[in-house]
Order: sequence, then C-alpha cells, then structure tokens
Amino acid sequence: MSSIVSDYEYDIFISYRHKDNKTGWVTEFVERLKNEIEATFKEDISIYFDSNTHDGLHETHDVDGSLKDKVKCLIFIPIISQTYCDINAFAWQKEFLPFLDFAKKDQFGLDVKLTGGNVSKRILPIKIHDIDVTDKSLIEAEVGGVMRPVEFIYKESGVNRPLKSTDDRSLNQNNTDYANQINKVSNAIKDIINSLKSSDQPGQSYNDPQKERIKELRKVGISHSKKSKLKWIGAAIVLLISIALYFLYSKEAPVQEKAEVFGKSIAVLPFEDMSPKKDQEYLGD
Repeated sequence: MSSIVSDYEYDIFISYRHKDNKTGWVTEFVERLKNEIEATFKEDISIYFDSNTHDGLHETHDVDGSLKDKVKCLIFIPIISQTYCDINAFAWQKEFLPFLDFAKKDQFGLDVKLTGGNVSKRILPIKIHDIDVTDKSLIEAEVGGVMRPVEFIYKESGVNRPLKSTDDRSLNQNNTDYANQINKVSNAIKDIINSLKSSDQPGQSYNDPQKERIKELRKVGISHSKKSKLKWIGAAIVLLISIALYFLYSKEAPVQEKAEVFGKSIAVLPFEDMSPKKDQEYLGD
C-alpha cells in the first residue's frame, strides 16, 4: 500500500535498533499504533516496519537500493533508545540520515506548519530511554532544532526502561499512561499529514474520498436547488398570467350583458282570495 500523497512510498517509516526489540517492545508499539491510527484516520495510512530479527538487510541485498524508496515517506519515526544515536549503526546510517537528506530536498521540506499555526518536523521521535547528553546533542544537530519526542519511559529510582502497556501509571515517576501516549502519537501524525495535504506545494496530489464525495453532493445540491427555483418561478409566472387574464376579461365584458345580469329581480304579488265565503283576504294581503 502506497502513501496517500502521490510519489511517496509510505506515509510512515518506523526506524529502530533491532536490539531494542529483543523483548518485542517495538513490535507491540507498532501494532498498537496501527490500531490507533485506524481509529483516527478515515483513509488507510501505510506504515513501513522492518520485522526482521537481524539488524539490517541480508548481505545479498542492495541496502541502499532497498531503502532508497522506503525512506521516501511523509513522517519518519525513530525509536530513540540508549543505542539508537550511534553514527556507525545501521538505523542511523541507512535510515535516519537518508530520510533527513530526502526530506530537506523534497516538495514539503523538513519543517511543517501545522493548521493551528505551530511548526513541527516530519521526524516524530519516540523516546524509550533517558539518553546521554552527547546523544541528544547529536540528534538535535542533525535535525537542526530541539528534539520534542513523545516519551514512553518508565522511571523509578534507579530505573530507566521502556514504558509497557501493563505498567501502573501511579507507580511511574513520569505518571504517563501507555494508551494515552499511543493516542498522542496518532494525533501528532494526523496533524502533520493533514497539514501536508492542505499545503499548496507544487506537484502535490492526493485522493481524499471524503472531499470528493462532498463535491459530488454539492453539485447534486446545486442542481436540485436550481430545479426547485425553476419550478417556483414557473408556478409564479402561471399565477401572474392567470390574474392578468382574469382582470383583462372583466374589463372587456359587454355592458349589455352586465346590465342584464344586474337588472333581473323578483316580484312578490298578493294572493287572490278564492275561499267560498271570500273571508280570507287577509291571507292574500
């Protein structure tokens, strides 16, 4: 499944160090995120996630060629761990840096102005460990700004590990809830994608079934409205013609005919007394 924006391979690319998925944390995160995205977006959102157990592609694969198209995505999500910010690591060399290079040159750029007016980057970090200052400086130097990740960190005294879906938020010093953090990631993705879709960048095209349907309904509504107006106009014209004909006929009616109509009357005459004694004349009167 390709991206909702033409000429892009995926909507989301998830990058991680495979050693951070030994316990299956990244796999669970991706599955939970997919479910949340399905509940957030009307359209299908494509996600690239390398589920191989080895760090990187096989030796027989052309790594650069294989990942060249895959990192051509709208949003890049790196899982920032204590081992991710390693300039010699596969994820850093073959995924993180290539996406940065691609995003800086494509039609949208790395920075996105959201519909609310704020500015975000197309890199959406997911932080699962508190990291060293040098690692933080490295990633921010490459990104060109302050890193604003969504944190999935469970902390207690002496504890620094990824937040689990089964963790009790009341025991976590960060007081974060796993499901809420997943929802934050999905909403952040929606804000970025909606901003990219609504931007007026040259060469951009995408299919939005909802907007196309609205256009169709508006066309039907306009057509129906025009037909209704024509019906009312026609009825009004017929009524006006009828009234005009009525008054015209009334004015031109013959005077004699009118006189005959209004000249007729009824005469009441007395009855004749036809009684034998001629004594009931009062009835006649």
